[in-house]
Amino acid sequence: MQYLFATERPDYSDLASGRVFYSLAGNPAFPVRLASEIYQRCLALRREAGAGMSCVLYDPCCGAGYLLGVVTYLHAETLRGVIGSDWDEKAVGMTRRNLGLLQSAGLTQRTAELTELHRLYGKPAHREALDSARVFQQRLDTLAESQPLTLHAFQASAFDGRALAQNLGGARVDIVLSDVPYGLHSTWHGLDAGQDPSRALDLMLDALLPVLAPQAVVALASDKQQKAAHPKFRRVGRFQVGKRKIVFLKAAPE
Repeated sequence: MQYLFATERPDYSDLASGRVFYSLAGNPAFPVRLASEIYQRCLALRREAGAGMSCVLYDPCCGAGYLLGVVTYLHAETLRGVIGSDWDEKAVGMTRRNLGLLQSAGLTQRTAELTELHRLYGKPAHREALDSARVFQQRLDTLAESQPLTLHAFQASAFDGRALAQNLGGARVDIVLSDVPYGLHSTWHGLDAGQDPSRALDLMLDALLPVLAPQAVVALASDKQQKAAHPKFRRVGRFQVGKRKIVFLKAAPE
């Protein structure tokens, strides 16, 4: 697979899960460079369609919010809203904390936590985390003059279209970017009795369709076995990296 946008290989260690961003057991980190590439491909697809470049980003399977946090950190200038949801209340709480690191109050609290850990234990890892927190602060300083950014996380099943619409409060999303469950570290939850787990992606797309803005792009990372072949969506791109398959979808014209 050829990277089209994230062509450089910078040191992403400041963004490592568990350093400044909070980690949560059972919620593996998503590769930072790949996250950036997927998001930038979504922007390019919207640009080709003449859509504006100020986006609302949504992850309906956000887990601990690491993927959302990384994309927001790297591309906040293109965002006006970032939203995450998950069936797991504990994961949603962690998403709120991770998104909060992109605001002064959250980062100040995290820096205080890391300072106390370094005082108590003096581990090199705590010192490195404090150095990374300063890098985060520098990033926030550069974003201070950017457009206001709304951050929101809520608990809901990715298959419950009514709950998604209610919690979004009428907002429409421009980009859906999600690393969906595929069995190794995470599994689908929230299916009603009688719903076929093999159709999980289609059922999620059913729920997403009413909340998508015009020219919205849906980017899903999954394993090779899961297929997104919803009749109301058309595939506008795909690529594969290792065991991951990434597909890009748009709602088909009615």
